[in-house]
Formats: sequence, structure tokens, C-alpha cells
Amino acid sequence: MATLGGMDRIQRFADVVVRAGVNVQPGQGVILRTDTAHLEIARAVVEAAYAAGAGWVEPIWSDGPMRRSAVEHSSLESLTSTRGWAVQRYQEWSEQGVASIALLGDPNPHILDGTDPAKAAANRSEELRAWREAMMGRLRWTAVGAPNPGWATQVFGEPDTERLWEAVATAMRLDAEDPAAAWRERAATLAERGAALDALELTSIRYEGSGTDLTVGLIPGCLWTGGGLIDEAGIAYMPNIPTEEVFTSPDRSTAEGTLRVTKPLVLNGQLVLGLRLVLAAGRIVEVSADSGVEAVRAQLESDPGARYLGEVSLVDRDSRIARAGIVFHNTLFDENAGCHVAWGSSFPFAVPGGLAKSQDERAALGLNVSTVHTDVVIGGEGITVTGTGPKGVTEIIRDDEWVL
Repeated sequence: MATLGGMDRIQRFADVVVRAGVNVQPGQGVILRTDTAHLEIARAVVEAAYAAGAGWVEPIWSDGPMRRSAVEHSSLESLTSTRGWAVQRYQEWSEQGVASIALLGDPNPHILDGTDPAKAAANRSEELRAWREAMMGRLRWTAVGAPNPGWATQVFGEPDTERLWEAVATAMRLDAEDPAAAWRERAATLAERGAALDALELTSIRYEGSGTDLTVGLIPGCLWTGGGLIDEAGIAYMPNIPTEEVFTSPDRSTAEGTLRVTKPLVLNGQLVLGLRLVLAAGRIVEVSADSGVEAVRAQLESDPGARYLGEVSLVDRDSRIARAGIVFHNTLFDENAGCHVAWGSSFPFAVPGGLAKSQDERAALGLNVSTVHTDVVIGGEGITVTGTGPKGVTEIIRDDEWVL
């Protein structure tokens, strides 16, 4: 179709978020979490949600300078203390089955440069735990990258928002006749890959590439997810758009080896480049980077589970993000350009019946419990992934190409 521009593009973006992302149902409540930099896009998403029949839409705003003010002036105790009203709100949202939309795209990844790393990484652990439980419950959610001048500057060295919009539109399939239908088709392909991996009954996977040789054990009977999820009412939704991955949660105690992160990471308002990790008995034991290493170390010290993996993921060069040939400086996009892993919280739905289990029961199975979940890309040109199971060693990805 013809090149998209202006409001047509924003309206298509909003339609994909509402229809393919959270799949808003008549009368449903909607939470929209967004930065002040995304005002125009946020307005379009709110309009699309109401047009789809939303009963109510509540925007929840964030802002980098305000966050810096909190980090500079608040104590560490204040930044980590639990607010009962917030926990109760998340629980109520889950009970009501609301839809949650998050517009991402950091307008200033350097906003917390020069602040105390411990305070910059601080979180309210009980609130985060309640939020994650809500996301794993009746609440449907999606996270989407929203272009803005600050994000464009990270990608191109100048605030060329138009050029960023072109890349985002391609990655999000906004150029399709019906973008939401195009995503449903892509989701079906990814689900087929997940089913093929399930059939192998893998006990471990191994990533090999430049600077990376990592073997990760898998939980017996674990499930691979690709494309999207289905809630308990049978309604399909896509937690991330774009998404090009199939993923599962590993056995937290079994990762061994080294990994080299191949894409920049924006973590707690700080840019991390050239990150390298060493893992032993599942735990991250060594951390180094060309820049931003203190932000990583601070997060890894934030709770006992932060140093263990909660996700392993497979992505090949056929993804639209990979074909774009640019570094988006946004984890949501860059993680879908190549294979990645995440330290921190596991996905309880990665094991049969996991959502119904307590945190202690999940931990006993090998799932990781943490208040953080940070994805880092280790894939790209030269990456090879093999899986080991009852059928022996199976090649899954060869030189960044899906071969299973």
C-alpha cells in the first residue's frame, strides 16, 4: 500500500494496539501506561479503545525528569517502601480483568546519568510482585514502542522522528492491508514453531556465537510460547507488538557458560554497551561492559532472584526487526531482532498449571522468582542454537536462520 503518513499512521498504530494487542472487549476497562512524550499517540489509543467498546480508559503518566527528581531527593527506603493502595489497585484490576497497554520508547536514556545507581535501580518489590501476578492472572496486556524525538536521536543521532516512524511502521506491519489480521497470521506461524519445540521434549538448549557459549537446562514438560497468549475466558491477545520470538522459562539453576550481548541495553535510564556475562550453576557470577555496567550490577543486587535467568528465547534473521538493519535502542524491538535471554522473573505459564501454583511451588519446579525481568540480545549473524532431548541433539537455528 502507499506510504503511510500523519494521523493515518498513528490511527493504524492505535488500531493494532487495541485490536491485536489487548483485544479490547465491549465494556472492558483499559489502563494506558505512557510517557508524557507520547501524548498524540496516547490520545489515538484512547480513542481506538473507546471505539472498540471500552467501558473506561485510565491513562497513567510517567516522565523522565520527574523520575530523576524522585531519585535525587528521595531516600532509598522511600523508593522501595510498599504502598498498600497500589497493591490493592493491581489486585482489583486483575479481578476485573482489565486490559493494560504500555507505550514504550525512552525519550532520554541518559536521564538518570550521574545519580546513585542503587537508587536508580530501586523498585517497590511488593508492588511489582502484585503487578506481575495481575499480568499472569485475568489481566490482558500489551507493550508497544511509540516513536518520539528522543528515541529517534538514540537510533539515528538526530531527532528524525519521521524516519523512526517508517522503521516502526514496517516492524509493526502497519503497511499491511489489515495490520491486525497480519499480526494474527504471524502469531499462528510463531505458535507452530512453539508446538514443534514442545514435540522435541528438550532438556536443554545451547547458544553458540561470537563471545557466547551458553547452555541452559529446561524444566521437564515446559511449554514454548510464540505469537500470543489466550486468557482464561478464551480471548487471544499479544503481550508484545512487534513479536518475532518463541520462548520459555528455563530451570533457574542450570545455566552454564558465557554470553555477549549484541544490542545496546537501556536500563533504568542508563545506556549499557558491550555487556558480557558469565553464568555458573544458573547464577550470573561475572559482569563486565564497555559502559553502564554499574546499572546492571545494581539491578542484579536488587533481589535474590535477579541473578538467575527467567527466559530463553529464539528469534531468527527472518524477523521484520532483523531485516530493518538498524539498532532500535529499545529492548521490545531489539529483542525481536535476535535470540535473547532474560535475567529475573520467570513466566509461570511456561509449565503446565503454573499459574495456579504458589510462588514456593513455582520455585520448587525450577522457575525463578524476582521483581525484575530484563531481556538482553545475544543473537545475530553467526548464532547457532541446538537443543538436546530424547531424540538427541537437534539443530534449531544455524547462522541466524531457523532450520528446525
